Amino acid sequence: MALKCVAVMDWPDSGRSIASGVVFHGVRNSNGEPRKIFVSLGRFSGPADNQKTGKSSTGNDVPGKLCRNLVSLPKPLTISATPNDGTKVRISFKGSPGSFTEDAALKAYPNCETIPCDDFEEAFKAVELWLAEKAILPIENSSGGSIHHNYDLLLRHRLHIVGEVQFVANFCLLARAGIREEKLKCVLSHPQALASSDVVQTQLGVARENIDDTASAAQYVASNGLRDAGVVASARAAEIYGLNILADRIQDDPDNITRFLVLARDPIMPRTDKPFKTSIVFTLDEGPGVLTKALAVFALREINLTKIESRPQKMMALRVVDDSNTGRAKYFDYLFYIDFEASMADPRAQNALGHLQEFATFLRILGCYPMDTSL
Repeated sequence: MALKCVAVMDWPDSGRSIASGVVFHGVRNSNGEPRKIFVSLGRFSGPADNQKTGKSSTGNDVPGKLCRNLVSLPKPLTISATPNDGTKVRISFKGSPGSFTEDAALKAYPNCETIPCDDFEEAFKAVELWLAEKAILPIENSSGGSIHHNYDLLLRHRLHIVGEVQFVANFCLLARAGIREEKLKCVLSHPQALASSDVVQTQLGVARENIDDTASAAQYVASNGLRDAGVVASARAAEIYGLNILADRIQDDPDNITRFLVLARDPIMPRTDKPFKTSIVFTLDEGPGVLTKALAVFALREINLTKIESRPQKMMALRVVDDSNTGRAKYFDYLFYIDFEASMADPRAQNALGHLQEFATFLRILGCYPMDTSL
């Protein structure tokens, strides 16, 4: 059963536009009356989870790294204390220092303080627990496609997308000092990095070993003194862990681009003076042409869609439908994620989502944020 929306805010008369996670304003029905658009303020399972279980969210939910030294943590941040120029901004990310995700964070916020985390879930929790102001995570790659687990995390947590980073990765072949390419017997790295540099590894005739993170692979080879193992990682990882760069730009596709999302506790105010992108997630009832109708609300207003992703609902993966011709049938029940090029301050976007609400059983705005046009 698709979850209906869990929170509604009334329409003010000002016609203001509000960013992700709340009801937006300005959409009116054909008779001129304001239309209420139901938008979820929390996870897909709804904010009443803790009330049902009688449990509250506490520090006991914090995984490994975040549990250490909780007493000595700085005082909670305030919105007014968050700088706008990137200085002293704390950004959590999955991986070790020198990873490509950390490189992407430094591209967006050159003066930031990065906080390594063991996994993506921990990076989200770091922001939710006020240990960091922002989190950054990869969402899609030009050669490997979408990172599905991170789409699930966007819905599971209450953070807002406040930015994106388009990052061109430069893969390097690293090894300990004095080791030549022909001495290598295996190469360690993240599976995506190994797959993206297949040609060079095939030429070397080396075995491949998957490691959870490119920088962690470099750290492992350096700390264990491995003399027959190479690493596919960044040039900065070589500098951090004291490895030599045997070959540069070994990626099969010279334009290997990863798109990252920047997340924060609070949304940013949408604007129309620069290119903005909006990300949403919604569900639909079963029926012929329902998805076509849902997508048409954007085409009718000449809004360009840049991404469409579907994910099975975890709460109820199968939908049972009675059909007079075929009997009882089972279908996957899907969530649809869409990115489109328009700001929520744009009346076209407001009207499109107001129209979409006629078909959607659930709708949540994940974020409205400036597009990265730096490539």
